Amino acid sequence: METVQGSMLLIYALVAVIALVVLIAKFKMNPFIVLIVVSLILGLAVGMPMGAIVKSFETGVGNTLGHIALVVGLGTMLGKMMAESGGAERIATTMIDAFGEKNVHWAMMTVAFIVGLPVFFEVGFVLLIPIAFNVAKRTGTSMVMVGIPMVAGLSVVHGLIPPHPAALLAVTAYNADIGRTILYALMVGIPTAIIAGPIFGKLMSKYVIPNPDNPLISQFVEADRKGDLPGFGITLFTILLPVALMLIGSWADLFFTPKTFANDFLRLIGNSVIALLIATLVSFYTFGKRRGFNREAILKFTNECLGPIASITLVVGAGAGFGRILMDGGVSKAIVGIATDAHLSPLLLGWFVAALIRVATGSATVAMTTACGIVAPIVSIAGGARPELMVLATGAGSLILSHVNDGGFWLVKEYFNMTVPQTFKTWTVCETLISVIALLLTLALSTVI
Repeated sequence: METVQGSMLLIYALVAVIALVVLIAKFKMNPFIVLIVVSLILGLAVGMPMGAIVKSFETGVGNTLGHIALVVGLGTMLGKMMAESGGAERIATTMIDAFGEKNVHWAMMTVAFIVGLPVFFEVGFVLLIPIAFNVAKRTGTSMVMVGIPMVAGLSVVHGLIPPHPAALLAVTAYNADIGRTILYALMVGIPTAIIAGPIFGKLMSKYVIPNPDNPLISQFVEADRKGDLPGFGITLFTILLPVALMLIGSWADLFFTPKTFANDFLRLIGNSVIALLIATLVSFYTFGKRRGFNREAILKFTNECLGPIASITLVVGAGAGFGRILMDGGVSKAIVGIATDAHLSPLLLGWFVAALIRVATGSATVAMTTACGIVAPIVSIAGGARPELMVLATGAGSLILSHVNDGGFWLVKEYFNMTVPQTFKTWTVCETLISVIALLLTLALSTVI
């Protein structure tokens, strides 16, 4: 079978995305099944060898679920323990008291900005979702008004601010100064998060009302709390423990010589899966034993919270499988070709290449790492842009237009209990706002420094 080249590849990819949206949104078909079927048909249409199509899809699912399934599973257990002990309620009430009921959307953005620094988007999401549910329930606010500022805070940090792993990789690729990158990233990131988070979230909460009958809320919100709540300090310690461990892991070289046992050990406990595992085990004591729960109760909590996340995890994996078909089918390559032929200024080129790869693959991390690999050699020869600003422009591009091939799209859709069109109106627009505002602010910064 002849392989498809050039612009036809992009047309097929566009048709596949439209088919996904229509089948899931209009015909109410199961997203997991639809993603598999459309991926296989797209693979055939672009002329991938038949023997390679399923393998490619499985690779995409496996690569993503290898990380996501562990992270979501452990994060959900930690969240469940926090909810059952009253920890999520304690943080929610403390935040509501500190910021005031009318400003809870600002509180969620602030917390997400801090928690999101060392963790991947999905990890921050599962850590904070119990708090978001509790804040929404306590204040009678929509999940859109509470949740969009949360995901905006996490997303800005993910794309722009070291020591986040994706941003850190871009710093290395462009030989940027990390201190200056963090300073510029905060100058660009804070106003970006404010506009795309609390301001946009409040506006959209008037127009988009998720289905209030959310089966996941019952996992994370305890209606009638028995007894007193755990202290704010111990609750904060337990939820920030994985964040602290990941930071220590990323700074291992500052403490010990690379390749020594101590350095390797810090890196091991700083791995997101191990850090979450340690925090979950600690929560069995801080949120379990110390709150009077016995082993049977803890086992019951950790078992029952996994059921509702099974479908989410499968859909996220299938979305990644679709993204892999786009990559292996040559769509990503065709997109990069268009970007390189466009002869843009270095900052715009970094943003444009990352944006196109993001739309094709769905992964912000893949978009950022791939774009750095393509653009860094071009910039080092051509010059004309500060490396720190190249990090920001590439990071901004990697966040644009999250849609059905992005795991984050399905996480937000399922947890917020929204339809596909509602997720486009809120999450996709939020991500695109972040991307465009961050680019404009980076371009403005480049004129003054």
